[in-house]
Amino acid sequence: MTPAIEARQLSLRLPDSQWSAARPQLLDRIALKVPEGAVVGLVGRNGAGKSTLMRCLLGLQTPDEGESWLLGQPSSALPDSVRARLGYAAQTPDLFARLTGQEHLDEMAAIYPNVDLRGAVALAARLDLPLGRRADALSLGDQQKLAVVLALAHDPDLLLLDEPVASLDPISRRDFMRALFAMRRKLAPRTVLVSSHLLSDLERVVSHVLFLREGRVQLFIEWDEAVEHLRCVPAAHPDAAGLHWSAAQGGQMLVDSRQRPDAAGQPGLGMEDLLEVLNT
Repeated sequence: MTPAIEARQLSLRLPDSQWSAARPQLLDRIALKVPEGAVVGLVGRNGAGKSTLMRCLLGLQTPDEGESWLLGQPSSALPDSVRARLGYAAQTPDLFARLTGQEHLDEMAAIYPNVDLRGAVALAARLDLPLGRRADALSLGDQQKLAVVLALAHDPDLLLLDEPVASLDPISRRDFMRALFAMRRKLAPRTVLVSSHLLSDLERVVSHVLFLREGRVQLFIEWDEAVEHLRCVPAAHPDAAGLHWSAAQGGQMLVDSRQRPDAAGQPGLGMEDLLEVLNT
């Protein structure tokens, strides 16, 4: 089966004006295969490369090396037939300042054949989004809500969301997460790549998790598998066998308990625990 998202050795260097010997690259040889129907949480600290990775996958930024594909087509030359199956909400909403929310939806319906105006209006109502107001009169939280409504309006097969709920209150975040997994008009499962600093929200909905650090993939794993099998054990030296060595608390090694029987008695790790271990 063709992956919904694939990247091979995807690399992007900093511009010459920003070059640093300590951090020469924004993305460093990203290799990734996301199966159809997966919901992937993209996790990492600020500057890890999450937004840059999404832009490269969408063809909005050109990598220096490597290639990527969405729905089987190269990111560098996505045909209109594939673009019509994509939904994207950037971290900073990209809206037309003078158009109301309803006018945004009407413009989208004129371009995309599958826009469900009734469903989009219902989602806006659930999110308490005033569609009659101009975008430049909306709060940042409401602008994010509008960007999410627009990303979902045409029932995309592949959805990329960059910090979509950062400015939303807890009730709006809950309603948004429910909308992601509401019944689709199509039979095919939707694939989602979503980044967020609100890891407790991600833990409830993801099937996979992708940890980035300084433009590199540290770990890509099914979330159920991570919860069941990943553990930390004491390790005095970074050369010890394991998935990742951390200097925290005198030295810890992230291991797979199926390969390390001595780790079976260690407590399980949540997403915040894993992020801390992988970044120390």
